[in-house]
Amino acid sequence: MFDGDDLLFNRQLKEQEQQIIPIGKHAFIHLISIEFELALPYQKALHYDFYFSEEEENISLSKLIPELLYQKEKYPSFVISNEIESLLHGSCRKPHFDSGDGLQQVDVIVAESVITKSKRPAMLMMSGDQVYADDVAGPMLVAIHQVIEKLGLHNESWQGAVVNSSEELFNSELCYYQRDKLLPHTDANKVLYEKFFAASKKPIFTSVNSKNHLVTFAENIAMYLLVWSPELWELVDFSTTKISSQYQKQYQDELVIIEGFVKNLPSVRRALAHIPCYMIFDDHDITDDWNLTRGWEEAAYGHPFSKRIIGNSLIAYWLCQGWGNAPKKFIPLNSKRDEFFTEQGLSLQDQLIDQLLNWQQWHYCLATLPKVVVLDTRTQRWRSESRSSKPSGLMDWEALSELQQELINEPKVILVSPAPIYGVKMIETIQRIFTFFGQPLMVDAENWMAHSGTANVMLNIFRHVKTPPEFIILSGDVHYSFVYDVTHRFRRSRSKIVQVTSSGIKNQFPSGLLSWLDKLNRYLYATYSPLNWFTKRRRMKIRVRKPNDNSDKTLLNGSGIGKIRLTNDESIVEAKLFCSDGKAITFAVKDEKQV
Repeated sequence: MFDGDDLLFNRQLKEQEQQIIPIGKHAFIHLISIEFELALPYQKALHYDFYFSEEEENISLSKLIPELLYQKEKYPSFVISNEIESLLHGSCRKPHFDSGDGLQQVDVIVAESVITKSKRPAMLMMSGDQVYADDVAGPMLVAIHQVIEKLGLHNESWQGAVVNSSEELFNSELCYYQRDKLLPHTDANKVLYEKFFAASKKPIFTSVNSKNHLVTFAENIAMYLLVWSPELWELVDFSTTKISSQYQKQYQDELVIIEGFVKNLPSVRRALAHIPCYMIFDDHDITDDWNLTRGWEEAAYGHPFSKRIIGNSLIAYWLCQGWGNAPKKFIPLNSKRDEFFTEQGLSLQDQLIDQLLNWQQWHYCLATLPKVVVLDTRTQRWRSESRSSKPSGLMDWEALSELQQELINEPKVILVSPAPIYGVKMIETIQRIFTFFGQPLMVDAENWMAHSGTANVMLNIFRHVKTPPEFIILSGDVHYSFVYDVTHRFRRSRSKIVQVTSSGIKNQFPSGLLSWLDKLNRYLYATYSPLNWFTKRRRMKIRVRKPNDNSDKTLLNGSGIGKIRLTNDESIVEAKLFCSDGKAITFAVKDEKQV
């Protein structure tokens, strides 16, 4: 590692700095965590390289993959920022959605900073749905199975299903586009089938396609290898598949989009090699509606097959996303890796899944200025005691109490919440109506205001005199982007909150439906509308920043990546969306509308 011409680090990694996890005959995950004797310098480009020993020859990463380098670079580089002036953020990257990939714009932004020696964004923060384990295109599943075979990823077996091993699943005529038919048809599993796997049409959001839902651990790992890197795609052959004739049209349509996705992966991989990346899961990283209600949890975890499916996605998340956010937190879990991962395959797999389902350390903080606090809104839910079909609160009392301790006496905080804390009132009202009639799963009724306990505690945290007077909330999930400026009334020292919702990286909301919802929201919940008194946010003032795209809309629908910049004026946070087509749209402060 170099700082200009100064060599900062050059030695072979110690055993404790490099953990090796066998996931297949020809596949190993390396978890690398280095503690330096002297702190690395801030705000300087640190160039790095890895050398791999093969017999008596050392091969460098930069020579193996020269496509990682930008113009005139000898080595890839990154910058450590203790003070955040700007950062990039987004969520929801669905490979087979028919749009550009917002992560391409990360490459454009980073390339400009590398070439011109200008300031690089402090980090890339991805707040959920980095992969879609529950919604997989046919061509992607074909590629996944070829990767499994070529790398010798391990087989596994389970109980409680029509097919009870990965080999039986892959050889089944129902493997592609018909996996929902492989579920067991017992009375105990009826609720699971209807709520967990059924691809029912939804009035608000698009239908959930569970017909190619990933099942095995190997499938999840192969998915990660394919969505972040172009390397293995060179080994994939789409000329021969097991896709039946009735799904050939869908398969060919998806193949065109997947091929476009693959073409952009070299630039995505290069960008990720040049900027610190942090992540947190949301539902699609595991499965749609993950832990939405107490009833869903009872059905999903009460059956061995569905529990295995959820657990396999969670194992893959731990190894490919979660561990890198806060390595020290995972030392107790990583220390047991040899018990579970062997050269013959996963051992004690159900025990590992139980440990991960009970793991309470997915959330984390970054010691920057401002402090970054990343929330786990999926595994610490405030479950309804009155009715199993009511939406759970996104965080329970204990988790919210721990959050408040992290916030005390901080002057300013960047809070990362996968779902917006302040949502669109019209959409939240529709969700409340469906919830009233016992159908929260039909409209993804997952918002902070859906559970009164969670909503009241979170709003009280914002109003508390010892919590930060200034918040920046980064959120995603909803497949459209918007920016709110929020102030709370009836408080001695009012908190100033800027919520920037950036979604999706490669996904969008149905455009016609969103236009109507946006229009209804602006009319029905205007500044002096009496309907505002029926919301849980009546004691606050919310101003909506309009995007400068020459439209009257306040909700921006387009794939891209968000960027915030903390300006010299502490009351202003600049927010932009860099669309996948290269257009940059600013959410203007001057054109705010009060709602």
